[in-house]
Amino acid sequence: MNLNQKELKKNIMPYVFLLVFVIGCLIAFNIFNNSVHELTYDEFIKNLNGGKITELVITPKVRTETYKLEGKLEDYKDNESFFLYLPISDEFISKITNAKENTSEFSLTIQNDPEASSWIAILTDVVPILILAGATIWIFTRQIGGGAKSMDFGKSRAKLVEESRATFKDVAGLTEEKEEVQELIDFLKNPKKFTNMGARIPKGVLLVGPPGTGKTLLARAVAGEAKVPFYYISGSDFVELFVGIGASRVRDMFKQAKMNAPCLIFIDEIDAVGRQRGTGLGGGHDEREQTLNQLLTEMDGFGANEGIIIIAATNRPDVLDPALLRPGRFDRQVTVSLPDKNARVEILRVHAKNKNLAKDITLDYLAKRTPGFSGADLENLLNEAALLTVRRNKKEITMEEIDEATDRVLMGPAKVTKKYTDKEKKLVAYHEAGHAVMGLKLDGANEVQKITIIPRGHAGGYTMMTPKEEAFNYTKKELLESICGLLGGRVSEEVTFNEITTGAHDDFKKATKIARSMVTEYGMSSLGPMMLEEPNENTFLGRDYTKNRNISDTVAHEIDEEMRSIINECYKKTKKIISENKDLLSLIANALLENETITKEQIDYLVEHKHLPKEDDEKTLEVEEKPKKIKKTNKEDTK
Repeated sequence: MNLNQKELKKNIMPYVFLLVFVIGCLIAFNIFNNSVHELTYDEFIKNLNGGKITELVITPKVRTETYKLEGKLEDYKDNESFFLYLPISDEFISKITNAKENTSEFSLTIQNDPEASSWIAILTDVVPILILAGATIWIFTRQIGGGAKSMDFGKSRAKLVEESRATFKDVAGLTEEKEEVQELIDFLKNPKKFTNMGARIPKGVLLVGPPGTGKTLLARAVAGEAKVPFYYISGSDFVELFVGIGASRVRDMFKQAKMNAPCLIFIDEIDAVGRQRGTGLGGGHDEREQTLNQLLTEMDGFGANEGIIIIAATNRPDVLDPALLRPGRFDRQVTVSLPDKNARVEILRVHAKNKNLAKDITLDYLAKRTPGFSGADLENLLNEAALLTVRRNKKEITMEEIDEATDRVLMGPAKVTKKYTDKEKKLVAYHEAGHAVMGLKLDGANEVQKITIIPRGHAGGYTMMTPKEEAFNYTKKELLESICGLLGGRVSEEVTFNEITTGAHDDFKKATKIARSMVTEYGMSSLGPMMLEEPNENTFLGRDYTKNRNISDTVAHEIDEEMRSIINECYKKTKKIISENKDLLSLIANALLENETITKEQIDYLVEHKHLPKEDDEKTLEVEEKPKKIKKTNKEDTK
């Protein structure tokens, strides 16, 4: 049955059900609305002799040797009738004949026995047996089918994509990562080139990185570029309630892959099945670990020329079993990290193809404002901006929609109906202005891109801060100044109002995390260059829960003291800077109280001119900037 027939059947079925329902209602109405009386022989003879019968139908029943009499009496309504059964006899027929001639005229009809036909007898005798036999066979086959489905538990759930449509053109911002997997494509296209040289292509490639960075898309692109079959399965699809089912699925998956070699097998979220063994309190012989054992065996079992390559993805490589990562299984790890500024430009260019952006929006500016965004975040950002544009009945996406979409992605929708008291509004304004002052006065502090005192999510206000420059490594000075920037809100409250609020709890969380990392991971304290704690350490119940700490109680106390010392020193420095720049603090805070939201460009203009730019000022700035650009271009042309 093709798609159109399925859709037609789907559209007709409601009307069929409605028709059956209406017919059933009519039949039920006729049945319950008719009134049928059963008469005795004496009552029938009395009415017959009295001339009260107006209609009579006689139907002989040969098999039972009886007459079925149906009819109406003169005092019956239209929906009333009578019936009775009498033995077949000539005497009875003569009584009816005499009554019709002597008493009164009534309608008399004699019907043939419907059961006298051989076909009717066959239908009444044979058809019920056939129906019963058919129902029995149907129930039996259903049970067999259910059993077959239960036996199907061990079949692989990997979905086969004959030809992936994704290519490397769809994967933006992953230049180095695409180069790493390019060898896989070359091997799948021309394996003899590698085997003649004695080279062995990696049997497995593990894609590692945060969620949303494009690991799955990269695997699909490899299959699309190589033009080979592509099996896709999630790690959780192997694990079942019954022991041995997952291992059976692994065997069946590799069996199917060998029949379609050369091909790719992509296992998404492999940490669901590849976690380290022996990490539970109740022992290690459970279904998941048997599945992992079978996966290890299958991966290390096939030869170099079979043309099957495993690609797996996870954002938790720290929990994978070491046997899974050894050479011969996952030989190569490709880290798919968060995109940098240039990569974000490429990603935005891909997702902005079908978006109608305003002329003043540049992708370079958007990439600069979105550090730490993954590819999925950037796609969501542009999609939210497009939705807001449609909601506001605009024809193109402007910077206003981009700003609102960024805030919605990071903090949630604005709570416009939530109203501050004047005191709360002033406190929030000075708190956010404190972050801006520290960003302006310290080189290492994060740069403020936008400030708003409109509540979003759980926050009463929101300051969007980004690093002045993206870097892989940070100096001790930059980390200390980042802490100072985070403490600027609390210090501003204390200096201005001589009281503190709960609004800085998230700032403290971030500052404390930086300070602890400086002491325990980076060796930036008096405790010396020592790794005192593992980063991103996750406890395995039963293995690490009762494990002894690597540090003594004395060292733990010293860590706390060092953290407290770092935070206190940064607090003193922040308080000094805020106290020396009260005028700038009040200037930014008053601008926030007046406008509720200000951007980085407005902050810079405010610092220089002591007031926010007006329309005339903005036009003047645009006119002043254009000759500078033209002059610079002329110099370059002269050179």
